Amino acid sequence: MAGMDKLVALVNSFASAVLSVGREVGLNITLNKAKVAQGIRVENICTVALIGVVGVGSRGTVNIMLNKDGFDNIIKTMSGGMIPPQIGEDVSMSVIGELSNMIGGRALVQSALGTVDVTPPQLIYGENIRNVTKEDQAMKSFTLPFSLQPSGGLFLVLSFKID
Repeated sequence: MAGMDKLVALVNSFASAVLSVGREVGLNITLNKAKVAQGIRVENICTVALIGVVGVGSRGTVNIMLNKDGFDNIIKTMSGGMIPPQIGEDVSMSVIGELSNMIGGRALVQSALGTVDVTPPQLIYGENIRNVTKEDQAMKSFTLPFSLQPSGGLFLVLSFKID
């Protein structure tokens, strides 16, 4: 598969996985297609699940970034309201880790790129987290913003280098 085709397959697979997994766990989630952008375009992020992507001829990161309302919405929805959303608390963070695992696994299946694998997610939390990638002409970054109803935002930030 050519480099650009592989990049397109990875971006589309992860975007599709966010939507399909999100809906399966009960989230009302939509992609804001008009705001999809090259580069990194996020704001007010409090939680990140960082997934490494490695394979023959490709490597990169997938960041599932949440604002506070998005974090709260996901924890409440996925736990049926049984877990109070608390940033940094082990059980709340494990919910975000599980969602990330589901998205990573689904994306790999959908991409049909047998030579690509993902790492377990690393969970990061704090105030106003930013994503900074290495300045490299070969590294391509994209931000796909999603809206959650009744409130909240999820940003899928993909950075890949395809050889």
